[in-house]
Amino acid sequence: MSEFNAETVQKIQTVPAQQPDKRKWTRIELVGVVLVIASLLVLLISPGTLAGLFNSVVDHVFPTVVNVFLTGTVGVAIIVSVIIGRTLERLGFTDALMRLFIPITKLMKINSSVVIPSIYNILGDINAAGKIAGPILVRSGATKDEQKIAVATMVQSQQSFSTFMLGLVALTAVGVNAFIIVVLAVFIPVIVVPWLLSKTVYRNTKAVKLEDLPTFTPDTRFLPTLFNAAREGAELLFLLIIPAVAVVFAVIGVLDYIGIWSFIESGLSTVLLALNIDPGTGILSILASPTLAMGKLAEIATTLDPRLVIGSFILASSGLPLSTVFGQIPVIWAANSDLSEKEAMGAAALGIAMRLITAFLLVLILSPILL
Repeated sequence: MSEFNAETVQKIQTVPAQQPDKRKWTRIELVGVVLVIASLLVLLISPGTLAGLFNSVVDHVFPTVVNVFLTGTVGVAIIVSVIIGRTLERLGFTDALMRLFIPITKLMKINSSVVIPSIYNILGDINAAGKIAGPILVRSGATKDEQKIAVATMVQSQQSFSTFMLGLVALTAVGVNAFIIVVLAVFIPVIVVPWLLSKTVYRNTKAVKLEDLPTFTPDTRFLPTLFNAAREGAELLFLLIIPAVAVVFAVIGVLDYIGIWSFIESGLSTVLLALNIDPGTGILSILASPTLAMGKLAEIATTLDPRLVIGSFILASSGLPLSTVFGQIPVIWAANSDLSEKEAMGAAALGIAMRLITAFLLVLILSPILL
């Protein structure tokens, strides 16, 4: 027992005395302290301010999340559109588009794989398009410039097929020939954008023909395809779209409460009107959800100038909202291609800028013909 005690005492004596915590304050800790002090001061001086801020956030989030998505037609339309999109994919729609578009890339002297993400995304699955097409681009030897072209072209298509379907409802409501709009705004950019970028910004391209054309038609039977698509639509609605919309409208609620949202909204509205895009639905497409924007547009289309309806549809048929451009796309492509997050983000932002120009030009050119 005495030996044990002596050994224990020796171990204790060899343990260095604990030094006081000398870790320096980090920037975020300083921000936190300022926030704590500010919160306490607000509670002391004006307790109703925090309650008012919370109410403002709830008042902005509730109508959209509940009335539009949960109890309105837009939520159901999203699920139904995913079922339609997956059914078309199961019937070979995507593979047929591959057969039609990929040979055209040989004429442009571009790696044939650059159009795969944009073609796959026509049925509206921008996340899957990056995860599937990124590795194909790498295996086919696509240069970094060609991978950037692939990203910029991909964002020319809607990230949700429900956006496309609801947009068709809006175009039909104002008597616009939807066929011409869809061909020029959805299909032609798959050819024009890679060609234009390969001649201007991303010139390091080479003609490479895919030896083994990938197939995207699933082998699942039709009934499982339908039920899986319905589940996928529900997951898209509840796990992606509604949370994203709630976050954006919560931020808008805060900005509105402190009195600066009206100035931001006014500036955006002025720019969108100049581009022949309906400001209300255009802002929704940019900040929140193109699907929500097209749902709103379908409801109010008959009260708008048809030119604004066309412009809003073309803008929504893209990789927006900005959270996708600056969040999802960089992360997915950095993990599945040779691009860094910054490179993928830059290409996506360039593609969205081209989409804004496309909306303006198509409305300007087609208005005398269609209206």
